Amino acid sequence: MIEKLQTIAEKYASLESDMATPGVYNDMTALTRVSKEVKELTPLVEAYRAYQAAKTAAADADALMADPEFREMAREERESALALMDEWERKCKLLLLPGDPNDSKNVVVEIRGGVGGEESALFAHSLFRMYSMYAEGKRWKVEISNLNETELGGIKECEFIVEGDGAYSKLKFESGVHRVQRVPDTETSGRIHTSTVTVAVLPEAEEVEFDIKESDLKIDTFRASGAGGQHVNRTDSAIRITHLPTGVVVECQDERSQYKNRDRAMKVLRSKLLEAEREKQTAAIAAERRSQVGTGSRNERIRTYNFPQGRVTDHRIGLTLYKIESILNGDLDEVVDALRAAAQAEQLAAVDE
Repeated sequence: MIEKLQTIAEKYASLESDMATPGVYNDMTALTRVSKEVKELTPLVEAYRAYQAAKTAAADADALMADPEFREMAREERESALALMDEWERKCKLLLLPGDPNDSKNVVVEIRGGVGGEESALFAHSLFRMYSMYAEGKRWKVEISNLNETELGGIKECEFIVEGDGAYSKLKFESGVHRVQRVPDTETSGRIHTSTVTVAVLPEAEEVEFDIKESDLKIDTFRASGAGGQHVNRTDSAIRITHLPTGVVVECQDERSQYKNRDRAMKVLRSKLLEAEREKQTAAIAAERRSQVGTGSRNERIRTYNFPQGRVTDHRIGLTLYKIESILNGDLDEVVDALRAAAQAEQLAAVDE
């Protein structure tokens, strides 16, 4: 790991040097690219430098321990430096872990009432408000794409997009069944009701680009048919293109020029393949959403909001906080940070095995 960090530190120094050269400094595209690389590497390089500083401090303390006059002080400094080395080494390991490629993306959040009727719909509205306030605190933008409300102000279903740096990296842990336990306003006997709401968090789909290989195409020319005078009968200007991997076929015979017909046919083919890929992507997202929310039953919950006790418990990591009002007002950082730390610990454990 240390060798890898040293290589990264050398690359970082080279990039910093490149930014000062006229060739990069005067080229906006190159400067943007280099600046982005520097920004991405900065946290790791700073952690590595802190580790190296602690290592140097430990070595200096070792040297001082040979002198009886400074031995006790040097021992304390050495222990402190070794503790810092361990801390910075762990941070370096975390920063070296492969990131989720979706972490930087915007997200699509779907909230749906589950078990519990109107009480479930009312809590779905509370969750939508919670995520909206959390996003506002992060200076993220929220755009509602679909909202189906009940007469009492609840939400049967809601879909919204959250745009902002790192939105998916934080909100992805919210996918699953959220359970609420409270006494509804309509309950006269004071009995606690249990309801559920399902939440799905999906990375926003990107525009799909195609690199259509010439070897994947079968191109046939033929004589245009139908009315059109002498041109129709005398030239093989019509084009039929078959995309062999998918079997998609397009034809174009509207133009007199074979080249123009080919160009138009390729545009149609590209559009058809793009639409097919979008449908496949949509199906994959739908499958991911189903896997996240399950059936919505009470025993599939990831988190419980217990109003009588003022308690929020995340069952995945055993975290319990007695600040339900604060959390429902968008104060999700403590929960999100704990879930991220648990996920990172799992990754580290897998690497160390």
